[in-house]
Amino acid sequence: MNRIEPSIGISRRYLHDEVADRMRELINEGELEPRARVNESELTERFGISRTPLREAIKILATEGLLELLPNRGARVASISRNELEEMIEIIAGLEATACELACRSITEDELDTIEAMHRDMVAAWQSRDEANYFRLNREIHEAIMVASRNSKLRSLYLGLTGRIQRSRYSAHQTEAQWALAVEEHESMIPLLRARDGDGLATLMRRHIRAKKPVIAAMYGEEES
Repeated sequence: MNRIEPSIGISRRYLHDEVADRMRELINEGELEPRARVNESELTERFGISRTPLREAIKILATEGLLELLPNRGARVASISRNELEEMIEIIAGLEATACELACRSITEDELDTIEAMHRDMVAAWQSRDEANYFRLNREIHEAIMVASRNSKLRSLYLGLTGRIQRSRYSAHQTEAQWALAVEEHESMIPLLRARDGDGLATLMRRHIRAKKPVIAAMYGEEES
């Protein structure tokens, strides 16, 4: 009878999943930009791995839409057309609005305190024009509300979709007026959360997300030539 070694398969699965996570971060943080070719030699050296787990990770990210496979030419970071961008933002707005409704039913006082503290830090970053910290805290507030929804399926859908436009969504150039409006809308979210006003918060969140359409489109949502 042949001996089965399950640990080997598990080890390999964990490795390429970890590589996929690290590549996803590079894409979301903008280090790997839209349409940039994936340099396998550079990444295998950077991660200290062989090409096999890297190529398995590339396949994972291709199924997620983050990478495009090129026949006999490796892979590149996917681009997003204006039409696709419009559709994605509408779906994200719906997911976040639903998360708001659910979060208002289940959010704890500790979670509210944490979100409010992040909001104060975000406003301080805005006032000092510290863009890096502002956008980081902005993202964390949206993700904290999603976590507070207590719906793992919703969060999984959200993370899978928003990853493709995360960098542009939270770092796209804004005019001073657009930036001030975004901060004002975030300011309005806190009392709605405190009041557990799910309908009011959901309506505000939809408007908040949709307002980013032209800003993101100008940076990232370009038709491929």
